[in-house]
Amino acid sequence: MSYSSDLLQLPGATPIESNLLAEGVAWHYGNPLAEQQGLRIIDRSHRRVIAVSGPDAAEFLNNLLSQKLIDATPSLTAAALDLDIQGHILHHADLALVDGTFYLDVPPAQFDSFVDYLRKMVFWSDVSVEEADLAILTLLADDAEFPAIDEAVFTRRVSDFAPARLDVAVPRGEALGVAKRLHEHGVAYAGMMAFTAARVRNVEPELGVDLDEKSIPHEAPRLINRGEHIGAVHLNKGCYRGQETVARVENLGRSPRLLVMLQLDGSAPHDPQPGETITSNGRKVGRLGTVVQDADYGPVALGLVKRSALTAPLDIEGVAASVDPDSLPTDEGEKLGRLAVDKLRRGR
Repeated sequence: MSYSSDLLQLPGATPIESNLLAEGVAWHYGNPLAEQQGLRIIDRSHRRVIAVSGPDAAEFLNNLLSQKLIDATPSLTAAALDLDIQGHILHHADLALVDGTFYLDVPPAQFDSFVDYLRKMVFWSDVSVEEADLAILTLLADDAEFPAIDEAVFTRRVSDFAPARLDVAVPRGEALGVAKRLHEHGVAYAGMMAFTAARVRNVEPELGVDLDEKSIPHEAPRLINRGEHIGAVHLNKGCYRGQETVARVENLGRSPRLLVMLQLDGSAPHDPQPGETITSNGRKVGRLGTVVQDADYGPVALGLVKRSALTAPLDIEGVAASVDPDSLPTDEGEKLGRLAVDKLRRGR
């Protein structure tokens, strides 16, 4: 049975008809470009929430996922990855910790396999893995000031996201009432198009659309904890499947591909589609992910592109494209392992 959000009852709600990112929520409420401005609330209730609780919950998840969760503070808000043994990304969850319970929300396509994996790994751990009947609502604001939401089970401020972003989980049956009350106090309704445009500008990937089955965490630098930025991968922990790949890339090299924002030719007669091949001078150099109309930049997209082609002219099924230089990472870490190897080679 397909999902249909209660918020589709709101005036002007235009549901997503065919989209790899979500279903059952509004794409926009009648004015999609204007919805990308100001304080707005976005229905992301298609996401499903997993609650992991019990005395061993922190150790249990710490041993399975890429985020450091041992000794996590009660206000922890982050993300976490489940990797395969080669370091390829299998699941990508946003995460919050409230009163000893870890809440992990994922897109619906990831839910069943992720829950099945967690439950299979319980063994003798004293933990419970259950679905929480919560709806995720996201507030975006230019000034980082958000109204209080008394119904919130948890809130999650997302690190280094522009505009400021607050994810809020409320009981699913109360989501419509929360949205209406906020609207009465000046919060505009906005659809997934507005959220998607912001996500593209922040180069935040959606697994299954922007990343493929071969993707490793370093291909999307936003996933890596670095400095004050909290992403999904803690670089100073082990004990999880796939961490050898993370350590090797962090210390010895760079990922062969990089997720970047692409500027698309707005005069083209059509928009390219997610999954299409990116070429340069007739040579395949990447794959296209999310495509969206941005209020300021026009048509933009995320693309997984070979590093050798980041400065080259690109083509996607006849649509010209180029990498937005502001989307390139400025810090990918000092390759300490490579420095050590170089010193050995020089006899130092």
